[in-house]
Amino acid sequence: MTQDPRHVPHTLHSALEAATATLDLPLDHRQLETLALELTGPVRALITEALETATAHTTTPPSIGRPLLGDVAEEAEVETSEYAGCTATVGLDVDLDSPAAQLAHRLHSSQHDVIATEVTEPTTLGLTVRPQSLACWRWWLGRLGIDLSTLTTTGSSVSGTGRYKDVTVHLRGDGVGELLTDRQAARLMGVLAPTTP
Repeated sequence: MTQDPRHVPHTLHSALEAATATLDLPLDHRQLETLALELTGPVRALITEALETATAHTTTPPSIGRPLLGDVAEEAEVETSEYAGCTATVGLDVDLDSPAAQLAHRLHSSQHDVIATEVTEPTTLGLTVRPQSLACWRWWLGRLGIDLSTLTTTGSSVSGTGRYKDVTVHLRGDGVGELLTDRQAARLMGVLAPTTP
C-alpha cells in the first residue's frame, strides 16, 4: 500500500471510490468515508503483517526486472506493491503527494494498459504499459507528450521520454515492437518519427 500508515484511510477511500464507480454500486460519499475508516484498522494490521513477513524472508526490495529509470532505482530504497496486475514502486523518500506519485496513482487506477509504475523522484515517473493496438500506443504517446525522436526499440519493447505537466515521463511499451510490423502504417498513424528520404 503505502509506507506511511497515515495515508491508509485516504488510499482506502480512493480504492473504494474507484471500485464503487467501476461496479456501479449505490454508495454515497458519506458511506464510502465511513467504510474506509472502518477498514483502516484491519488493513493496517494486514500491512504490518505483510511487511514483517517480507522482512523475514528478504532484505532486498523486490524487483520488476530491468529498472525503468536505470541505476537510480537499484540504489534507492523503494517500496513495491502489486494491485490488479500493476506493479507500483515508490521511493521511501518520495512524498506520496508529489506530482509523479499522484500521476502514477491516477494512471494505474484508471488505465488497464499500465503494468508497472516507478517513482524514485518527485517529478520523474517510469511507466510501463502494454497497449493492445497502435491506436492505444498513439494515445499514450500523445497523452504523455512523448517526443517521437526519443523512441528506441529493444526487442519487442519501445521506450521514449516525454513530459506531462510538471512530470518527466519515461514510457516503455511492452509488445509495441510486435505492433509496429507495418512501419509505414505506424508512420501514418503518427507513432513513429518520419524517416528522411
